[in-house]
Amino acid sequence: SDEMAFPRPVPLNLWDPLKAYKGASAERKADGLLKEVNNGRLAMIGIMGFCAEARVPGAVPALSNIAHYAGDPMAPFAANFHLPGFAS
Repeated sequence: SDEMAFPRPVPLNLWDPLKAYKGASAERKADGLLKEVNNGRLAMIGIMGFCAEARVPGAVPALSNIAHYAGDPMAPFAANFHLPGFAS
């Protein structure tokens, strides 16, 4: 079988949960997976660029004309993070 082998049971195949590649060739599946992984990597690089620009204005020259965010972009990762209106 061309299914990925997992060391333990997983409830959902997160690569193709809707079976869009069900009848596709192995080459097409591999190409689609590579595109998805590269897209995720590019998204992570992009969000880190926005975080760097928010933390150090001018760090990313291409983003210098975007309005500065007044809050703390890393607040969700702080130990005392809570949503307004919800008990902490």
